[in-house]
Amino acid sequence: MRTRRTHLLAVTGVALAALALTACGGGTGTRDEGAAKTSSTATTGGKGTAVPASGKSTGSGSTSGSPGSAKGSSTSSGSGSAGSSGSAGSSGSSSSGSSSSGSSSSGSGGSSDPTDPKNRVLCNGSNTKVTAQPVSRPLNHMLITVKNTGSKYCDLTYFPVLRFDEMQWVPQADEQTHPQAVTTLAPGESGYAAVLLSAADGSGEGGMTGHKLTVGFQGKTPNSSGGASATPALPAKGVYYDSSLKVTYWQQNLDDIAGW
Repeated sequence: MRTRRTHLLAVTGVALAALALTACGGGTGTRDEGAAKTSSTATTGGKGTAVPASGKSTGSGSTSGSPGSAKGSSTSSGSGSAGSSGSAGSSGSSSSGSSSSGSSSSGSGGSSDPTDPKNRVLCNGSNTKVTAQPVSRPLNHMLITVKNTGSKYCDLTYFPVLRFDEMQWVPQADEQTHPQAVTTLAPGESGYAAVLLSAADGSGEGGMTGHKLTVGFQGKTPNSSGGASATPALPAKGVYYDSSLKVTYWQQNLDDIAGW
């Protein structure tokens, strides 16, 4: 009896041990499987983490969005660098332009200043060329042109003082033609005055033909002498005038007296 019990106990112990091993092995397998999944998940997560670690992205939690962000950042960085370089070039160019502009301004400052009294004189027969030309329109009119032939600015003051031949009276000026400022001529420029020779309706008196014309210039005050007079040539047949003889003030622009 003891022997059978011993064998039974031994068999029973082996069976229990096998069952225990089977049960234990199943538990470990389940834990191992879970651990494997965890490890696999961790590995996957590791791959996902390795993406930003590669330098392709730093600002996005999404792996798929990170490369785009990284590329955009790289492009922006390059553009900024190029912009800086361009900005430096532009700055240099601008500086060069400013220097050139300053040089040009300095050059223009060397020209004569018409507001300086040293650069201005009175226009007269010694520094101008004077012409007197009858015109077809308006009727019975003549145009006097004065061109500055000197090296300085000259002023045409008031109006021309006309004298045909040995005429003993001075034609007056039409006050409606008085300019707002003194007519100043730069070297080479011209000024103008129109002359009404005779009345178109024949109402003028003492009509006669003049063959010589003297053009006098006034000074800085009315009726004062402005210097040498001029004697422009007249047509060979002379110029007819009467008591209606009248002149305009000196003008800078011919258009101002074109319809006078």
